[in-house]
Amino acid sequence: MDYQTISNDLTISGQISSDDLKQLSERGVKTLIVNRPDGEGPDQPNFEEIKRQAEKHGIAAFYLPVKAGAVTDGEGKEFGLLLNNHPLPAHAYCRTGMRSLTLWALSQSAAGVSFEDINRSAEHTGFDFSGLENRIKHSQSSTEPVPMYDVLVVGGGAAGIAAAASLLIRERDLKIGIIEPADVHYYQPGWTLVGAGIFTPEKTVRPMGGLIPAGAEWIKSAVAQFLPEQNQLLLEGCRPLGYRQLIVAAGIKLDWDAIEGLPDTLGKNGVTSNYRFDLAPYTWDLVQRLKKGKAVFTQPPMPIKCAGAPQKAMYLSADHWLRHNLLKDIDVSFYNAGPVLFGIEDYVPALMEYVQRYNISLNFRHQLVKVNGKEQLAYFKQLGDDAAEQLVEVPFDMLHVCPPQTAPDFIRSSPLVDENGWVDVDKYTLQHVRYPNIWSLGDVMNAPNAKTAAAARMQAPVVAHNLIANLKNSMEMSQYNGYGSCPLTVERGKIILAEFGYGGKLLPSFPKWLIDGTAPSRAAWFLKERMLPEIYWSAMLKGKEWLIEPTIEDLRKIEKVHK
Repeated sequence: MDYQTISNDLTISGQISSDDLKQLSERGVKTLIVNRPDGEGPDQPNFEEIKRQAEKHGIAAFYLPVKAGAVTDGEGKEFGLLLNNHPLPAHAYCRTGMRSLTLWALSQSAAGVSFEDINRSAEHTGFDFSGLENRIKHSQSSTEPVPMYDVLVVGGGAAGIAAAASLLIRERDLKIGIIEPADVHYYQPGWTLVGAGIFTPEKTVRPMGGLIPAGAEWIKSAVAQFLPEQNQLLLEGCRPLGYRQLIVAAGIKLDWDAIEGLPDTLGKNGVTSNYRFDLAPYTWDLVQRLKKGKAVFTQPPMPIKCAGAPQKAMYLSADHWLRHNLLKDIDVSFYNAGPVLFGIEDYVPALMEYVQRYNISLNFRHQLVKVNGKEQLAYFKQLGDDAAEQLVEVPFDMLHVCPPQTAPDFIRSSPLVDENGWVDVDKYTLQHVRYPNIWSLGDVMNAPNAKTAAAARMQAPVVAHNLIANLKNSMEMSQYNGYGSCPLTVERGKIILAEFGYGGKLLPSFPKWLIDGTAPSRAAWFLKERMLPEIYWSAMLKGKEWLIEPTIEDLRKIEKVHK
């Protein structure tokens, strides 16, 4: 565990795991302050999980969550009160440590400590502290010039890195900055296979630094505020950056707290989710250990990323139980907040064959709202005009949860969003509807496509081409057709390869004789297990646009068609 010593009484770090608490205890830490809000990242234990483990090691844990880059003076004072009123030494953490350091600096300033003394204590940490100087000194302006970029990319996930790589393939001399605080990058589509014992977790993660495209600068920070009227944004620590063009690819937030009791029981009591890196192995552990009882799989209201993932976990689990002659003693149920099994009708008949093979009970318009882990009870709210008011109580031995999902907090509070909190773009050009030098792709924007990695792969060259056209005042623009792909793992060794675009139009990538997407296929399984991970790491993130080169049309013609 890496950490920075601020004083004899305080150390700070980035995200910790439950295993790190033993080391903190051995260092004599008595108080833990958690400054990272739950649900910010896919590898992030919730506060309740950390608190339980901390208490086992004699450490008192406190939750003081703050938004990245939006630390208030009041939160700084609260941080100071925690340090003053609880046993020391203390340890604080957030995603990178910057928010915890900012809170400490503001608490010191409130106590009358000068900026020079604060900076002297913190300068060895390596964090850029310059943005706080004006704030702490209560100055209204800065004499420092604002660093400028041709393109700033917010987010170092699949969409952000792919877009940056596609830009650099086209224009090598662009000055591009990728703003991403995380140290690692995840191949999230692989977690379905981790939860089925096919992939190891290690196969789905790589260091972020090795994936930043050559020619782009990695800005290891988080965005605090968007200032589109000034073509600027603020990073945490109040540091401004300027841009000619901006790409927003900030991903999606998994809102575990939206389900009452869920954060308290994740990773134990038979409650799991393939939507989190550290929990996917627990899914496989539960599948292997369950010999009889009730297995419940849930899906929340849309939108969610990879809408087929809740079903994938269910089919692969049931397939394992069937192969080991256990399924006759296991009741498998699917509770979906939506009204249908899958949104594109062409794929439903083949899926229903597997529902019948595994004897799965389908329950539509049922939304998970509460979990009692100790009693192993799940509670569902019925949806629709004729729904009963009382909650439906469902016992379980295994519960696989797909959490509700929203845009990240710093996006939803920005001027870039629509009424539902998603970045507001033209669904064809992916250009912002109000700010013509802002673009968005991936899970964070509001185009009505499936939120999948395959969609981001198709969107990246569209954004790259259109952004450069905008820089050059060209009328030649590319259009995104809404393509998304959902490889539905219906059994070990077979996949229904759903590929579709806007309006549910089927958009197969292969001839029907090779892969018939409406039927289970071994060829599609080979594609998912063997080829797609390498395509992801070695093609998509490198700007290689195999089978996805954008079509180019005159913008005036496009506008006429859409009118």
